Amino acid sequence: MQTVKDDKQVVLALGGNAIIRKGDSGDFYSQWDNVYESMKPVVDLIAEGYDFLITHGNGPQVGALMLMVDQSRGVVPETPLGVADAMTEGSMGYMIEQNIQNLMIKKGIWKNVVTIPTQVVVDRRDPALQNPTKPIGPFYDEAEALTLAQENNWVVKEDAGRGWRRFVASPYPLDVVEKEAIRLLHEKGYVVVTGGGGGIPVYYEDDGSLEGVDCVIDKDLASMKLALTVGCRTLVIITGVPAVAVGFGTPEEKTLSEMTLAEARYYMAQGEFPAGSMGPKIQAAIEFVQADPENKVIITDVESLKEALDGNSGTVIKAF
Repeated sequence: MQTVKDDKQVVLALGGNAIIRKGDSGDFYSQWDNVYESMKPVVDLIAEGYDFLITHGNGPQVGALMLMVDQSRGVVPETPLGVADAMTEGSMGYMIEQNIQNLMIKKGIWKNVVTIPTQVVVDRRDPALQNPTKPIGPFYDEAEALTLAQENNWVVKEDAGRGWRRFVASPYPLDVVEKEAIRLLHEKGYVVVTGGGGGIPVYYEDDGSLEGVDCVIDKDLASMKLALTVGCRTLVIITGVPAVAVGFGTPEEKTLSEMTLAEARYYMAQGEFPAGSMGPKIQAAIEFVQADPENKVIITDVESLKEALDGNSGTVIKAF
């Protein structure tokens, strides 16, 4: 596999805060405006010679789509969750793609931008398929969530102290079906938007054919797989805070500007990074860095992106 070693080749994993801000209604137009603002530093960095492969989450969006499916049951044909993953990957890719294009036009620069819906392979025997752990959709209070669970046969849980949400299965990503096309376009200098929402979950049948599966894949783990696939050395994970902290929310809270691989593993084992928030990001970072000691992961918010890539903000996870 050809690898891309330039420090300005970056896989950028956008978190939900780059698309839906706290307190927003979550309607399409507010999402569009948020993406426009979030892509400003990205386009500034493109002007400085950075090449981005961009992924994004889709939890609220696919959850809202599935809520519409549930509300219209018996009126229109049902949409499977895996198909909803594909639909949101395309619709959100369009939102990101066009905002990047418009910002480049205003800045007087141009690079081709393309959205590639991505099939991500999982193991059909993965035990995670029987254990819903991934939150999707809006937040509810407990009473409303339990009512919806009973009416719609959902699994609902409390999500990191922020309210109750629907949870669905989230198996581990193994491979990317379209990896050769993604790698080729990235090497040609395209801005590639792909792997949205962790991609479209599929598995291999015994005869080698592909079959979709109703679940969602963690976008940070999928982004890590994509970064390894294209040979990027830098994976940037965008979240709602400028840097990672241990003791979060306590008087002993400590912000970390960097972590070694050993430190990241230690803090994970100590339960510092919950599964519903920072945990998948640190797990993705650990796997990416241990795959090659030259790799590094930066975790920050979108406002601090440029400073983080310059080494002046965020949390860097590296081998040592």
